[in-house]
Amino acid sequence: MGYAKTAILMAAMTALFMALGYLLAGGSGATIALAVAAAMNVFTWWNSDKMVLRMHNAQPVGPNDRLGLSQMVADLARNAGMPVPAVYLIDTPQPNAFATGRNPQNAAVAVTAGLIQALSREELAGVIAHELAHIRNHDTAIMTVTATFAGAITMLANFALFFGGRRENGLGMVGTLAMMFLAPMAAALVQMAISRTREYAADKAGAEICGQPLWLASALERIQAGAARIDNDAAERNPATAHMFIINPLHAHKRDNLFATHPATENRIAALRQMAGAAAAPRPGAPWGASAPRGPSSGPWG
Repeated sequence: MGYAKTAILMAAMTALFMALGYLLAGGSGATIALAVAAAMNVFTWWNSDKMVLRMHNAQPVGPNDRLGLSQMVADLARNAGMPVPAVYLIDTPQPNAFATGRNPQNAAVAVTAGLIQALSREELAGVIAHELAHIRNHDTAIMTVTATFAGAITMLANFALFFGGRRENGLGMVGTLAMMFLAPMAAALVQMAISRTREYAADKAGAEICGQPLWLASALERIQAGAARIDNDAAERNPATAHMFIINPLHAHKRDNLFATHPATENRIAALRQMAGAAAAPRPGAPWGASAPRGPSSGPWG
């Protein structure tokens, strides 16, 4: 995506933030909102990755973990020609993963415990390669900033509804209600526009990094099946982060449809199979967490 698009997004979110401030308190509200947005821009740029990891209670994984997860990430990062990101584990049974960070030098990959349990070693490599592609393509900056601002705008829109807005400005409660619904929708539309294009690009680049498009295709199939039936409580509490995951983690609430930012999984799988020149993806071995070797990675990414 690049830093220019991130800057444009931050400016657009700032303008939306100011509009909500105006509805709440007129010109003074817009001024306050501008000051708050400016502070948020600075804070978000430097700390949004830590905020997102904290939202999902992600715990750091050491360099010599018993599963060899850090070694796999390091090997794949070397294969991708990029710095090695930090590795985090999220204690949730839903299989999923995301990447975060403002640039490749300050990035992290987070995987869930459910992902390790559900996937084979090869499939896990495909997922990690996908997340590394997001980092290398600088997607994570705009993804993480969007998540932070979307959450803040949603909160401010609800705040506007609670206090009723400024009735003397000609918009009154109607304007407040409109902004309450339009602001989160605008943030979600931005996420949707970002996500649908970047996921295909990251799938392609991730397949190139691990060398096997069918590994990622098989992983997406398993993750989709798991995410559809297993709740992710932290994601449900923070739906504005849904676009960061490799598969949409939301399904428990009606509002989740607003944050359905990912392209259809079957279309992504079809693109990967076409990339591999295969009609169907063979299923790799048993789940990695159950039977795979615990030492350093030994696949073609090493």
